[in-house]
Amino acid sequence: MSLDKNDVRRVAFLARIKVDEADLEPVAQDLNNIIGWVEQLAEVDTDGVEPMTGAAGLTMARRDDVVTDGGDPEKVLSNAPDRVGDFYAVPKVVE
Repeated sequence: MSLDKNDVRRVAFLARIKVDEADLEPVAQDLNNIIGWVEQLAEVDTDGVEPMTGAAGLTMARRDDVVTDGGDPEKVLSNAPDRVGDFYAVPKVVE
């Protein structure tokens, strides 16, 4: 597959990217190089290779899901700009 200036202009329009007329040819060459590298991947023999979802077979460390009361309201609300009792106070937005 080879891209020309018209293809680059169309891709730039679809991506909402401004590409100056003078830059269309260099961008087309760059995109053609990238497409060439991707096409080289098709030549790699992947028979017998298991697909993987990540580079490492690690599992996430998980904590127990324990319901708490939130601990200390003074600590939680210490950075609140305004509060009423143990609650955040927010400006009224609906009349």
